[in-house]
Amino acid sequence: MKRPFNFAPGPAMLPEPVLSRIQSELLDYQGLGFSILEAGHRGPQVAEIMRNLKARIRSLLKVPDNYDILFCQGGGRMQFSMVPMNLLGAGTLSTYIITGAWSKAAAKEALRFGRVQTAYSGSGTRAPANEELEVLPESSYCAYCDNETIHGVEFPAPPMLTDAPDVPLVADMSSNFMTRPVDVNRFGLIWAAAQKNFGIAGLSVVILRRDLLGLATAEVPTLLNYGVYSRTDSVPNTPPVFQLYVANLMAEWIENEGGLEKLNARALVRSSQLYSVISELSDTYVSHVAEGSRSRVNVVFRLRDEALTSVFVKEAAAEGFINLAGHRSVGGIRASMYNAMPIEGAVKLADFMRNFAVRHPAKTKIVVPA
Repeated sequence: MKRPFNFAPGPAMLPEPVLSRIQSELLDYQGLGFSILEAGHRGPQVAEIMRNLKARIRSLLKVPDNYDILFCQGGGRMQFSMVPMNLLGAGTLSTYIITGAWSKAAAKEALRFGRVQTAYSGSGTRAPANEELEVLPESSYCAYCDNETIHGVEFPAPPMLTDAPDVPLVADMSSNFMTRPVDVNRFGLIWAAAQKNFGIAGLSVVILRRDLLGLATAEVPTLLNYGVYSRTDSVPNTPPVFQLYVANLMAEWIENEGGLEKLNARALVRSSQLYSVISELSDTYVSHVAEGSRSRVNVVFRLRDEALTSVFVKEAAAEGFINLAGHRSVGGIRASMYNAMPIEGAVKLADFMRNFAVRHPAKTKIVVPA
């Protein structure tokens, strides 16, 4: 069976070697006669998976020893709540950098637990310069989204909190986790839902500086308390075994592919293929994201003639490029190209875009407002 190039924003495509490994081991895990889906969560098989996964994350990201690595159930919206519940402590103020839909949603959720200061409020077109950030030193933390999947905005580097250097920086890296090297020392906390670059839905990885543990008040529910996950080695109850198993296979695949430097190089090649076409064929395509803030993993653009958007999606699907429609809140086109997307997929989609522009020549320039 010929597999299509799946540009879904998440859950996203998995590498074929990982899928094949899952298939081969599903009925008989490592010759034990039972599936990993049937393994006891306190047995040696699951313990080994979790131990190997934590070690691989620590090695790939060069996570220092003063950081803990936690595996939480649930996805990003769960972390929207867990971050303020665990980091506000005795404080009442958190700070958020708003660059798109997901950072805005996180800030809204944080309002349930205290006051929220906005360090920067953008419109989904760029990441702010460091000098634009206004962070109060009394903030318990400053949170941002490293890559906004809906708008296609990515920070080229972590923000510098020059006005408040002691405020812990919190990053939502759900959509670009494990796609490039990261200086973990810059952060108080990094979290990422797994279903884009690192596995399947139902698991979030949390990398937390240990001095930030223990700030949760007694009112924080047990399974929403990072300290409980740390004390129990991420087994406060039955963990998401299958999700952990797939994440460990993904971490092993990343190692075999050459690590994060190699994956970042691929991401830059993939995204440049599409951004070059958008620039070349500006009568047909337009991106409203500033060049320095354009995502390596979510290339978001529009057709000048909006009436052609549905035609583009339909014709692309017929050619084997699926799930290219933009988010329902903004429309347009979104090509999500995470770790598993081969460079071939981006090259062929770029060729399709050129051919589409020939088949549907621009008649009238329709300027889409930012």
